[in-house]
Formats: sequence, structure tokens, C-alpha cells
Amino acid sequence: MSDGTTTEAPAAAGAAPHGAPHGAWTPEGETAPRLSEDAVIGAIATVYDPEIPVNIYELGLVYALELGEAGAVKVEMTLTTPSCPSAQELPGQVEEAIRALPGVKDVAVEIVWDPPWDPSRMSEDARLALNMF
Repeated sequence: MSDGTTTEAPAAAGAAPHGAPHGAWTPEGETAPRLSEDAVIGAIATVYDPEIPVNIYELGLVYALELGEAGAVKVEMTLTTPSCPSAQELPGQVEEAIRALPGVKDVAVEIVWDPPWDPSRMSEDARLALNMF
């Protein structure tokens, strides 16, 4: 969404496109591209937990996305456990992936622990990849 409201990230999603829309030309000059939720999800899906061969979006670690009008993006995510060895690097990787999208002006990634993550949050594709039927 681009109206500044928070949307819950879907529990299961296919591969989202990573490309962002292009800006448009107007008599006043080129406009900034409009940031889409699909583009942000696609960027997040490029981040993998180094111990698990599934991206963090498919693992269900992203709880909410908020897209602001001025190119601000807020992500609420969790980790599989509070003692996750990647706790220091994953939020930074998410921020970096989103910041690379055209139209992004600011990124805030917040780690939340409520509700706790559990395997039921994984997409069907993630379960298949991990042989968790």
C-alpha cells in the first residue's frame, strides 16, 4: 500500500517481481517512480538466512510492511529464535535490499518478537524446500 497504512505481509507468496516501476515524464520533469509493495517484497525475497536455503519472506519472518507517500518503508520482521546467529546481519541485509529500489528514500527495519515465529508461518514452497510436509 502507498497510503501510509500498515499491511500484513501474506503468509505465502510466489516469487514477487524485483523490478520497480519507472517514473513518468511530465512538463515539469521526470516524476519519481511509485514504489510498490510487490517490489519491496521482491527485494526482501533476495535475503536468505544463511542456515536455511529459503528466503526470509517465504519463511514467514516478515510480519508487516508500511509504504509511505514520500518513499519511506517500514518493515516489521522477526527471527526464527531470539538466539538466531544471524540476528545482527539479517535486518541490515533487508534494509540494504529495499534501499536499492528506485523511489526509496528511507528504510526502517524493526525486529519484533510478538507473536513468536513458528513453522506454520512458512509458505507451502518453503515447506516443500525444507521437506516439512
